[in-house]
Amino acid sequence: MLRRKTLANNSRLTIAASALVTPLAVYGLVTGTVLPFALTALALTSGLTTLALHQRRRYEQAAAGQVYTLLGLGLLLTLADGRASDMGMAVALLGPVLASLLGGSTLRRHSWMMVVAVIILGTIAAAIGVPGALMASNTLAFAAAATFLVGVGLVIHTANRINTAYEVYDKSQMTAYRHLIEHVQDAVIRFSSNGEVLLASRSSEALFGCRRYELTGSGLGARLHVADRPTFLTAFADANQGGETRNIEVRMRQDDAHAASSIPQFVWVEIRLTPVLDAETAGMRHEVVALFRDITARKDNEAAIIEAHRAAEEALSAKSRFLATMGHELRTPLNAIVGFSEMMTTGIGGELSPTHSEYAGLIHQSGKHLLEVVRMLLDMSRIEAGKFELQNEPFQFCDILEPCFAMVDPMARERDVRLMSTIEDNLPLLHADERACRQILLNLVSNAIKFSYPGSTVSVTMRRQGQSLNLSVIDQGVGMAPESLARVGEPFFQAQSGLSRPYEGTGLGLSIVKGLVDLHDGTLRAMSEIGAGTTVTVLLPINGPAIKTEETATITPFRREPIAERNTSWLDEKRKAQ
Repeated sequence: MLRRKTLANNSRLTIAASALVTPLAVYGLVTGTVLPFALTALALTSGLTTLALHQRRRYEQAAAGQVYTLLGLGLLLTLADGRASDMGMAVALLGPVLASLLGGSTLRRHSWMMVVAVIILGTIAAAIGVPGALMASNTLAFAAAATFLVGVGLVIHTANRINTAYEVYDKSQMTAYRHLIEHVQDAVIRFSSNGEVLLASRSSEALFGCRRYELTGSGLGARLHVADRPTFLTAFADANQGGETRNIEVRMRQDDAHAASSIPQFVWVEIRLTPVLDAETAGMRHEVVALFRDITARKDNEAAIIEAHRAAEEALSAKSRFLATMGHELRTPLNAIVGFSEMMTTGIGGELSPTHSEYAGLIHQSGKHLLEVVRMLLDMSRIEAGKFELQNEPFQFCDILEPCFAMVDPMARERDVRLMSTIEDNLPLLHADERACRQILLNLVSNAIKFSYPGSTVSVTMRRQGQSLNLSVIDQGVGMAPESLARVGEPFFQAQSGLSRPYEGTGLGLSIVKGLVDLHDGTLRAMSEIGAGTTVTVLLPINGPAIKTEETATITPFRREPIAERNTSWLDEKRKAQ
């Protein structure tokens, strides 16, 4: 804006100066002296033209007109003076100076080219003796001096206005930076190249609980925790000497005038050290600007998360130990109950009355149910604790289908459910733990039978799918809602919970299946529709899990929590990398 105003002022000054000397120029023209009138006419025409261009917002052309006017005036004076070195060349040299203040690189380049042309023409004119204007020497000197003074006045005025613009700009920039530093939330401290505190923002008083002047000298360094001082000094040296930006987290003392005790209070502070790089100080020490941010709340949250995670792991470990201990403690008496009740029902201890035989059968059935529950609890605790070891060997998966059907056939007959199987021909050998695969199939089939309608069918299909074996168990039972389907695999979860639920069970069947499938690096999928049945699909790698046998005892998380999913062990990471 000031540059544009300067262009207009220069045009007005040129018009005013031309108007003042116009009477003298006209008098000179009448008396036979042409040069003063030519100089005045050129200057007046230039002033009016450049002012018109300025009003039409053609600022670059206005600046070029003023520069070319000085060059033209210099050329006229050079040709009018027969000497090789005259005042005209001095006027012409003012053109590039004005161009450097008002114009761009193109105008500056053109002005220097025209100066060279003026010098060449003046030298040629002096060499060949071209006569100047017919006037007295004192008149020529007066015209040259007046033109030079006007040109110098324009250059001085332009330089003064441009300098004022830079001063205003620098002052506004400093005011903006000072306002920013004083009102930014983070504390800002500027260090000299020798490490002295040059400036501290107002927010540093709130952060450290002291006045700003107390941070000078050794005040800031004394607030650093003793254990964190080497970290700060190393980072500061990297920024001060190496010119590198560093981020560190340290503890610093915070004063509290209202504290009841004299025990120092430390807060966690994140410091970003940034060097002030300057080409003139290359290879030397740099000034450093540091931003201090209080991160005590974040550190407290991180510590709370770590503590909560540790407590959750301890609770999970305690639960696994409890289940394992109680399972072993319950299995021994239950085996005795099941065994003796079976002896009683077979008449080994003597004939029983029908009522007693019925009671013994109920005891035997209940004991077997409790043993099954204890077995599932033990399996789940071993999987969750990472103590379920796989014994991978090649076998035909279809060979375990008939034995599993035979085991669940009484349950299917009791519920009037028909079992069917579809097996693809030429299935490859599966490298997996046969005992675990048998348990997967038994749990899926028994779960499908339990939730099937009387008279319906449970189908088992086996086929190859790429590098995996596809095992699908399809029932025509009650199905599951989408919100229940999303929780398949969670321990103790049942779609119909409560004391009035029509289906018995612990809700561990699919949890154990999911854990065993995960140990094999497989995939468990479920699709269901209420009233139309459920399809559970298991994909097991044909070549077995891509891990070693001794590394199969990896903890399998059952809970769907983000923390548990993120905090995987190094064995899981190693298994994924292999």
